Amino acid sequence: MKKVYVDAGTTWTKILTEDGEKRDYSVLLTSKFRKEKIQYDKCTGHSLVKTKGIYENEVVALAYGAKKYLEDDFIVLDLGSRDIKYVQYKNKKFSDMDWNTSCASATGATIEMLLKFYNLKADDLKFEKDKYTVTCGIFGLEKIMDDVAKGMEASVAISKFVHGIAYNAFNFAKNPDKICISGGFCENKCFMESINQYCKAFPIGRFVLVDGLSEMCKID
Repeated sequence: MKKVYVDAGTTWTKILTEDGEKRDYSVLLTSKFRKEKIQYDKCTGHSLVKTKGIYENEVVALAYGAKKYLEDDFIVLDLGSRDIKYVQYKNKKFSDMDWNTSCASATGATIEMLLKFYNLKADDLKFEKDKYTVTCGIFGLEKIMDDVAKGMEASVAISKFVHGIAYNAFNFAKNPDKICISGGFCENKCFMESINQYCKAFPIGRFVLVDGLSEMCKID
């Protein structure tokens, strides 16, 4: 029987479609997802169009999805457009978690807007040793525009902002020695190199939450 699992983020919606043994992953702009009113069996995220599907908490979906791939002890951090969350397992058991939708707000969305504004791509961003001390996208935006106005290359300023986001993410997860990164930022080379200055970071993809929804469905 065909099953559809959806993680509807602020900007992007991640979709897993299962049909027997076949698994198909896709990414859709959330604005398009909302217009098409795709039917789903399980869902998570804060940009959903309500259907008959079952809603699951994002942190719970993250925990189930990460546990599918990782060893008994791990910390997985998911950094998206508007929020940041992490889950820790020790000895095969849930140990700790946190979820922040305030000071991490708009980080991913801010990067996307800045790249579009300055006509840049994510691959144009390179690791910068210096970083902006940022607590949210708005303050970071102010620092970037000030430095660009003074002659700094936009790609350099945005890269410093990304380094600041990585440093904040490391502190938010309580300074681990090793961490797994899910969500869109795990595909951002500048972010991954930045956070690797503080701990060993491993990308595990942007479909962890929909994988978690699938795993939850198996035990329903």
